Amino acid sequence: MQVHHRLLERDPEFRLRQAELERKIHNRLAAGTSVRQAVTTVPVVVHVVYKTADEKITAAQVKSQIAALNKDYRATNPDKSKVPSVWQGLVTDARVQFALATRNPAGNKTSGILYVRTTQAAFPDDDSVKAPATGGSAGWPSARYLNVWVCSLGDGLLGYAQFPGGPAKTDGIVILNRAFGTTGTATAPFRLGRTGTHEVGHWLNLRHIWGDTEDCSGTDFVADTPNAQHPNYGKPRFPHVSCQNGPNGDMFMNYMDYVDDDAMLMFTAQQVVRMQASLDGPRATIGK
Repeated sequence: MQVHHRLLERDPEFRLRQAELERKIHNRLAAGTSVRQAVTTVPVVVHVVYKTADEKITAAQVKSQIAALNKDYRATNPDKSKVPSVWQGLVTDARVQFALATRNPAGNKTSGILYVRTTQAAFPDDDSVKAPATGGSAGWPSARYLNVWVCSLGDGLLGYAQFPGGPAKTDGIVILNRAFGTTGTATAPFRLGRTGTHEVGHWLNLRHIWGDTEDCSGTDFVADTPNAQHPNYGKPRFPHVSCQNGPNGDMFMNYMDYVDDDAMLMFTAQQVVRMQASLDGPRATIGK
């Protein structure tokens, strides 16, 4: 959210675009508009920005992340069975899947994985990993690709993302290399690819489940997720009650909370509406 707020201050038009998208989503929910039945396939380019040999993650690790995204966004992840029974009926297929790009912007064949050497030991959340001048890799056209930068991050960051409507040259998500995928250097408790699932959720306009305030006044703009006071961490026990949301408490098993990978399990029906509205709006040029 620090990245988001910084962009809002730098680009006043971004704030207006976000407000317009919220208006359209509100109207869509009020009208009861159904989500698209077709599945959208999003082409992905992964920029592996590395200094040391272990930071140069393998293609197998990259592909394991794509596989994890596809399970989570199509609601085929076997661990969804752990969702408490009161919310089992809300577990929803987002009808979005991901594939490594097969053609670069010039139309030439590509693996969808770029390896870029850097002198930077770690990157902050200032988008410097997205520019060659600051040791990073320039993104491919964000109207056509989901850009994913994988690198070492400072300050304990697992990742960050840009919401729809922001500057094109920085559009995409950034993920810590040790929290990327399900094999290789991916390290527990962030070894199931769910940092990627969470950050792509932001890229598709989902907010944190607790609404990013401390006093229960925040919102994630989704009616079927209970109001929550704070992020949850680790492996909470159900129910965890806050903000007078008993008896069921926080939906901490939602992908948009901060729990460990093996405690994240689901998107809800109205979260899917938000994502689909993004794909019908500011992300309409991407995927097929």
